[in-house]
Amino acid sequence: MFATDFVHLHVHSEYSLLDGCCRIGQLVDKAYNNGQKAVAVTDHGVMYGAVEFYKKAIKKGIKPIIGCEVYVAPRKRTDKLKGPDSEYTHLVLLCKNNTGYQNLIKMVSLSFTEGFYNKPRIDKELLEKYHDGLIASSACLAGEIPKALLKGDMEAAASSALYFKELFGKDNFYLELQDHGLAEQKRINPFLIKLSKQLDIPLIATNDAHYINKEDRLMHKVLLCIQTGTKITEKLPLEFKTDEFYLKSTEEMAELFPGHEDAVRNTEEMAELFKDVPEAISNTAKIAEMCNVSFEFGKIKLPYFDTGDEDHFEFFKRKCFEGMYRIYGQNPEKQVTDRLNYELSVINKMGYTDYYLIVWDFVNFAKTHDIPVGPGRGSGAGSLAAYCIGITGIDPLRYDLLFERFLNPERVSMPDFDIDFCYVKRQKVIDYVINKYGSDRVAQIVTFGTMAARAAVRDVGRVMDIPYALCDKTAKLIPQAIGMTINKALSSSRELKELYDNDERIKELIDMAIKLEGMPRHASTHAAGVVISDKPVSEYVPLSLNDGAVVTQYTMTALEELGLLKMDFLGLRNLTVIDDTEKFIRKFKPDFNIEAIPMNDKATLEMMGEGQTDGVFQFESEGMKNVLRKFKPESIEDLIAIISLYRPGPMD
Repeated sequence: MFATDFVHLHVHSEYSLLDGCCRIGQLVDKAYNNGQKAVAVTDHGVMYGAVEFYKKAIKKGIKPIIGCEVYVAPRKRTDKLKGPDSEYTHLVLLCKNNTGYQNLIKMVSLSFTEGFYNKPRIDKELLEKYHDGLIASSACLAGEIPKALLKGDMEAAASSALYFKELFGKDNFYLELQDHGLAEQKRINPFLIKLSKQLDIPLIATNDAHYINKEDRLMHKVLLCIQTGTKITEKLPLEFKTDEFYLKSTEEMAELFPGHEDAVRNTEEMAELFKDVPEAISNTAKIAEMCNVSFEFGKIKLPYFDTGDEDHFEFFKRKCFEGMYRIYGQNPEKQVTDRLNYELSVINKMGYTDYYLIVWDFVNFAKTHDIPVGPGRGSGAGSLAAYCIGITGIDPLRYDLLFERFLNPERVSMPDFDIDFCYVKRQKVIDYVINKYGSDRVAQIVTFGTMAARAAVRDVGRVMDIPYALCDKTAKLIPQAIGMTINKALSSSRELKELYDNDERIKELIDMAIKLEGMPRHASTHAAGVVISDKPVSEYVPLSLNDGAVVTQYTMTALEELGLLKMDFLGLRNLTVIDDTEKFIRKFKPDFNIEAIPMNDKATLEMMGEGQTDGVFQFESEGMKNVLRKFKPESIEDLIAIISLYRPGPMD
């Protein structure tokens, strides 16, 4: 048993979007400062934050309990009739082990892909199929059992409780006692205790935490107003009537549900009620002991690439040497063969042969199906093997590009080829990958729109009913710069600081906006990222739906850490423009070939030196045109230097 005798098992992080406002880092810190050795995250219907939570908890020495408060459909998850299927109940599920984790991500995925109706919903059929390795509890007032008790239907509540007990097993189903000072909870808690004794179902005390500290109640209310489009002065459709939904200390929970003599906060009636169930507190630590999920980081899970009967590495090596002879001639210089052999040995040793082959395959598909492909960008252009096999179109030897920036034995993260495709035909390449590896093994990737500095000010201003003109003026005083925050703006904008110091409403607005700044506001689909796995993606990560597209619930960074193959299929409009231009020129000059234009074409460089670069990728801005006019580039190397230096990092 843990040294502490209480663990929070019902907590909503910032990933219960616009409802939970427990930032994961602060949540873990608070549990640690409370002396609690474990904590769960049970976001509403999603598992967006599971990897981030797991890593931060482990780093802090806190045991992470992976869970989810799922929505359960009243009938089948596939039934979606207005009326009978509009109601749903809550159920808290916690992973005991990795089998439980696999089962939970499967159910959460299916709740979106099959059960979504207002909310992502599972059903009893899924619970019966995927309950192994999970612990369940009856949830809040929206749970099936509490709902029945609120209706006065003890028989239905007992029937539901027995169903879950038999399904999950005696030690894996618990009735939740909660007391946030709500009349409804005070009404049903005696009946939950009665059910516990009658049916031999253990109890746990939970606090349904939606924010970290008691004083965060107003921040949480503002967040709910943003979600529901209401103002703070109006009645909310989603109401939290007290300020008790925070991450309470062990002492506070013990006072609320005493197995001790010190029931200070409770009424005599409630103290009397809870004094016979001290296990409601100690059972939380018992559950924490039972929950042991481990994530595997850094082990690569590449999809299988079919090379027929030929060994994968020998196939790859053959393709590379064929390309080398085609580019450098039949007797290439020693430095070329030495570099290629060195790269091949590193690629083979690090297990990235199939990675290169997968990228080569879809790039080759694009090139042979009239889909314009970029020459390569980023560190991947430093690989001679990639150049020889046709993934990139830049000679790394000519430009002294380092292979080690892309791949070396010290690198812990997956290498990353950024491939640009014509934005009109990009989807054809993704469709090819889906057809090749299977639709269940390819998914797009979630990304989160966060409350940036200006947006946070505008959102909070609307909720607090501050006149639009004043709100807009305040937001516009925050400079539009990369990495800008409200605190940075207060330091750099004298006018904003004066407004903050002299207007109480603006001070209140900005203080609240700072609290919400950076929180995820909505989930969307990453513009370029696609994950390809060796098994169905839902065996590794939970999935959801965004605008009809199946996406992973974990971000690009988390997927890479879990060893999944993430590819960027970047849609670039300039490639489409160039392709259209080539086709137009060929109408008048059939033998035109853009590749025949020399890299140091004098007329082109003179044109660029005059700043005539409208429509030229990355050379279009007025600032870049001024640099070109002053610099007067005379070679492709000059252009490389200009574009490398005219970037935020080097400019600073």
